[in-house]
Parts: sequence; C-alpha cells; structure tokens
Amino acid sequence: MIQKLELSDRVIQYDLERKRVKNINLRIKPDGSVFVSANEAVDVKSINEFMLSKERFIITALCKYEEAKKYAPKSKDFIDGESFTIFGHERRLKVNPANKNYVESDEAYIYLFVKDTGDTELKQKTMNKWLQLKCKDTIKLLCEAIYPAFQKYDVVFPELRFRNMISRWGSCQPKRKIITFNYALINAPVMCIEYVIVHEFVHFLVPNHSRKFYELLSVFLPDWQERKKMLESYGVYIENGFAK
Repeated sequence: MIQKLELSDRVIQYDLERKRVKNINLRIKPDGSVFVSANEAVDVKSINEFMLSKERFIITALCKYEEAKKYAPKSKDFIDGESFTIFGHERRLKVNPANKNYVESDEAYIYLFVKDTGDTELKQKTMNKWLQLKCKDTIKLLCEAIYPAFQKYDVVFPELRFRNMISRWGSCQPKRKIITFNYALINAPVMCIEYVIVHEFVHFLVPNHSRKFYELLSVFLPDWQERKKMLESYGVYIENGFAK
C-alpha cells in the first residue's frame, strides 16, 4: 500500500505493509525507496506521526543515498590500478598471467592471477570467489573471538551462513540457531563487522529490538552507536519504532 507524506518541503512516498509486528518498522534502502511495516491495529495517522518523529533521520538518509549515487563507483573492469576496499582499506589491483586462476594480497595490492588476462568474466569470477572466501574466514574468526562473552549465557554457537543481501548486513534466526551475514561486509572496517556480529548474537538473548535489546547491546559493546554510524556510510539505514 503506497502512502505519501510531506517532510521538509518534499513529498515522501513509502510502501506500507501490514504484518503481525509489535513495532512500526521503518527501512530505507540505498535506492531511496522507503518501506514501513506495522500491525493492522495501527492506523495510518499514527504511522504518519511516527514518520514525522523520524523526519530528520529519513531526510538525512535519503540525502546521504542521493549523494552517494553521485560518487558511486563504476563497475569494475578488473584491470591494473583499479581499487578495491577490503575491510575498510583500499588496495590496488595487479593482474598477472598464470597457469591457474587464483588471488594473493598484501597490505597495498591484490594480485590477480588468471589464465587469460583479457577475459573480464574470468577475472570477475576469480576475484569474487576470493573476496567471498576472505569475508567468510574473517567473520568466522571474529565470531569465535566474540562468542565466549555469550557462551556464559548458554548461547549455543550458531550455524554461520553467508549471502548477498540488499537491505541488511546480517540476520539472526534464534530458534534455528543461525546467523546470516552479507558478503558486502568485506568492504566494512573490522570494528563495524564486530558491531554486526555482537548485534546478531544479542538476538539470541532478546529476539526483537526492544529497549532491553539495546540495553544489552550497550553492555556487550558500549560504543556500538559509533560503530553503527560508521557502518551506515557503507550501506543500509534501518529504524524501528514503537507502535502506539
């Protein structure tokens, strides 16, 4: 259900979805689309009042995404000199001919070895495979380092899954004991990834985004707000509110 609302002298269009949720949930995607989910019992007037209370957040997010589009990186050609951001650090690409396809890296460069240096699809496939593996290995190690803080609360070490996601950095399924991470975290600084991990682990103790959830998050990670703010410069804005 498409709704419209005037905020800061501009008309905001949002997609309202009715769900069995306690809170009014607001999500803004990088393409500028706005989504709201709320219980059937919450009338549109209350939802609009909630949106008005989040006016600064919404306008800031939309402006940030609009600005980001201007400077969005072009698609990669996988040629010498192109830059890739790995855990917050920029590295330059060097392409080399080889008898097999593989990737190596140091603090400054990524060395891409392929059988055919002119085959862009091959180079992309080889790089993506390496990036995904590096993302998995790093996050698994961070999860193992963070887990002991939750083990004392009888939290079982979860199954870790990875996939490309459009609107979230991670998701938790407490009952199934699964945490799923976004491969795009390969771009974010480690301190931001730690925030995502702790955030998802806290969901094993509190499965929602209630006040208790954020109180516990602050106990496990006192500077989570600073880390979250840094992470937002890499992707998705999500905001939750209490239904009236």
